[in-house]
Amino acid sequence: MDHQTTTTNKWFQLLFIPFIIKRQILYTLLSLLIILISSIVILNIVGPFETQSLLRFSFWSQILPNYHKPYKPASSGVCDYSYGRWVRDKTDPLRFYGENCPFLDPGFRCRRNGRTDAEYLNWRWQPYGCDLPRFNASDLLERSRNGRIVFAGDSIGRNQWESLVCMLAQGVSNLSTIYEENGNPITKHKGFLSMRFDKYNLTVEYYRTPFLTIISRPPPNSPQEVKMAIRVDQMHWNGTWNEGGHCDANIEPETNYTRLEAEPWNNRYISDVIKQMEYRKEKFQVLNITYLTEFRSDAHPSLHREPGTPVDAPQDCSHWCLPGVPDTWNELLYGYLLAMRFRTR
Repeated sequence: MDHQTTTTNKWFQLLFIPFIIKRQILYTLLSLLIILISSIVILNIVGPFETQSLLRFSFWSQILPNYHKPYKPASSGVCDYSYGRWVRDKTDPLRFYGENCPFLDPGFRCRRNGRTDAEYLNWRWQPYGCDLPRFNASDLLERSRNGRIVFAGDSIGRNQWESLVCMLAQGVSNLSTIYEENGNPITKHKGFLSMRFDKYNLTVEYYRTPFLTIISRPPPNSPQEVKMAIRVDQMHWNGTWNEGGHCDANIEPETNYTRLEAEPWNNRYISDVIKQMEYRKEKFQVLNITYLTEFRSDAHPSLHREPGTPVDAPQDCSHWCLPGVPDTWNELLYGYLLAMRFRTR
């Protein structure tokens, strides 16, 4: 019997396997498929923070709850400092400055405003797979010589601006050479501020722009007082927009990662816009501080607001104590500037 006839007979025999056997094969395949799907669900929901994970497909990320993703090395080989975890570290002098920095708003000086614990200062951000470069004020000042560092945003941007000014000030021996160019006081001042580091011919500027884009136009024939309408729903601080919320319960970072909210749906649109800008090779970089910040509900001023605040005033669950979390934002900024070889000497 030739080879072709033998092969044909084998296929003929296979087609006539008893139905019960074929049914068992079908059940086995279905069982394997169910186990596979269950594994993917468990990996996404129970253990989404392992540094390596299996069976993660973009298809499943579209239909399963979009929880925070584990660290994945950047395709360029540069470490992604945005993904990691907070580790307690009391041995390292983490704080680059103290509340005595003259460039801080009173509302950010939580310890002076009555906060008795300092635990929120004893945490260091540790990226997965690499170490975050130690911030070097003298180095960044020298790299930025004869330049401008500009922050444009709301009071949260001001939070980061004040943090960077105080961090850079540690590289200057004579603080009198750092001053606001227009003589404006930092405290209670709303608008443009420009801190000059005279020795380096450097300005670190803040432009107050609470809304970077116009969301909508006022209705036709509306009164002149009506500028625009904004819908603000319940946010992450356990309260509605007009009630302030509560954020004074925690004194340590969140460690139960599954309690964090799923990624907002609008983040997909943000991601799409960023990809389009990258495709067009626009000179635009995004500093992802959202992930690391979500864990730090312990580091808000909460009840410890600036002197003179009414006792029944809402808690401040938007801004951050300084020193504090915005210092880590600026550490990431410095790390990425080094990775980009910013003004390499």
